[in-house]
Amino acid sequence: MTATAPVIDIRDVTRTYGQGPPALAEVTLSVRAGEALAVLGPSGSGKSTLLNLIAGLDRPNAGSVTVAGLRVDGLSEAGSARYRRATIGMVFQFFNLLDDLTVTDNVLLPAQLAGVHRAEARRRAAGLLEYLRIDRHAAAYPGRLSGGERQRVAVARALMNRPALLLADEPTGALDSASGEDVRELLTELNAEGQTIILVTHDLGLAESCATRTVELVDGRIVRDTTHATAVAR
Repeated sequence: MTATAPVIDIRDVTRTYGQGPPALAEVTLSVRAGEALAVLGPSGSGKSTLLNLIAGLDRPNAGSVTVAGLRVDGLSEAGSARYRRATIGMVFQFFNLLDDLTVTDNVLLPAQLAGVHRAEARRRAAGLLEYLRIDRHAAAYPGRLSGGERQRVAVARALMNRPALLLADEPTGALDSASGEDVRELLTELNAEGQTIILVTHDLGLAESCATRTVELVDGRIVRDTTHATAVAR
């Protein structure tokens, strides 16, 4: 990937399921390094399909999906798994933490799967927990944490392999307002540090507060693409 190439380059992508209307229809989208892109739209608009295509969890019927210089839509199942370990960090609405593992052990999992040396993995995990201000919970189990704290653990896990791209799927959807604000601030901080983020959300407030750009999908098509004024100041 050259210095000027986009992190994400989606060209004329269409995805259909069965005989119904397309979930995505001839979508073209480019995302630069350092952007925080919020994808908005009603249920059924194609948001989750777009995220799954970027993550290599689904394939288009037509068009191409390139991430960090790699044609994701042409990868084998094993290749897709390697791509996600090396390039993608994912944060979900319901955290997807393992309750029988400590916070530290949850965060270590991606590095273990990627074959990172144990000492280096533990060093990275400790640094992330400190950076995300949850190091005091390193030995705790997820069930003892607040929703906002659990989402911070999920973000630490997502960042463990130093991904080029952080994908967040409704990251505040299961949180109360105070915890949701905590996650908003965290995502803003991460983007200010240079992390490229794709955020799928129904929450317009979340998009406006932490995204530098917003794309709106309706019936599988991009109907609006807006760069926020605050993006210039970052």
